[in-house]
Amino acid sequence: MYDVAIIGAGINGCSVAYEFMKEGKRVILFDKEGIASGGSGAAGAFISPKFSKAGELKELLHEAFVYSCDFYEKNFPLCFTKATLTHIAKDEADDEALHVYKQKTTLKLKKIPKDLEQLLTQEAKKRESISLEAGVIDAKRVCHAMSCGAQFVKEKVERLIFNDDYWVINETYSAKNVVLATGAYDMLIEEPYIQIRAIWGHRIDITTTTKNPSSVHQYVSLSPSNDGILAIGATHNVHYHPEKTKEPYDIEQGRVELLKKATQTMHLENVKVIQDYTGLRSGSFDYLPMVGSLVLSNETLLTCKDSLYVKKPDFREYVYYPKLTMINGSGGYGFVLAPYLAKILTEYILHGKEISKTINPARFFARWARKR
Repeated sequence: MYDVAIIGAGINGCSVAYEFMKEGKRVILFDKEGIASGGSGAAGAFISPKFSKAGELKELLHEAFVYSCDFYEKNFPLCFTKATLTHIAKDEADDEALHVYKQKTTLKLKKIPKDLEQLLTQEAKKRESISLEAGVIDAKRVCHAMSCGAQFVKEKVERLIFNDDYWVINETYSAKNVVLATGAYDMLIEEPYIQIRAIWGHRIDITTTTKNPSSVHQYVSLSPSNDGILAIGATHNVHYHPEKTKEPYDIEQGRVELLKKATQTMHLENVKVIQDYTGLRSGSFDYLPMVGSLVLSNETLLTCKDSLYVKKPDFREYVYYPKLTMINGSGGYGFVLAPYLAKILTEYILHGKEISKTINPARFFARWARKR
């Protein structure tokens, strides 16, 4: 009997595994392909806040950015490379947002590095920019390091059955709790109010004689140079899904798009693509992550009729799946959010600490119920 079974071994699942093992719990981790085999393995894994004027996502990402930089540096220093992050506005609206952000942020800002400024195109130099201390994660390496000590099973989970006080997985394994960290793939639990937005990501590693000193974000993300290799990545295709789209993804066209967008920001010389990484990332329809218990919609509709349609519903009145939670919907900020959200989820499961309504999946049930 395991204390927790985690389904999905991307950065979310591996972060939850790490938090449970810190508490001395027995963890089993499932993935049909392998650790960091999907969107997490394809990610550039840049640690960045959200550079916007205001909003709940901006505030959440600010907290997660500060927490995660410290978390990775302390716990996984071999997987974390400190680097200046320079974010450049795409257009006039972005110029204004960055200007407001710089005036209000409590983060310590830096001047744009001179050796980076020399590499930027004239158009990029005209735009508002911001620089601060951040970092880049070795995506696959950190997922493997986080999950070390958990029982890993390379197997597709197809059956989840609750038996009195524990879950049975694929009729073979048992666990007191189940955490769904399945990303944009099958969640196993069919609930109409939970909808995942799938975003296809593509990253390329290139060799180039251009030496980039910083993480640079504008139309795409460019990593600092490492032994002549530079990574370029983006979540740039919201229509392609490997399980739903008939035509295969066009790798060559994806490369062309990434390089075209990268060279709008920076002059790159003697470029050669040496490797591609692709995978699905998952987002929610209000762009905030989903962390917490899942509402049993039919049972809640029957038992909570009087409280479903109020403006500020009490989520505690809803009926939930027993000992079943989820962590999903981080979009392109997975490696920023995962350690922070995994800590929140683990404290909820093991110690009953309440999860904010802002990220609780029950918010989607409340909206869905009102529309009905």
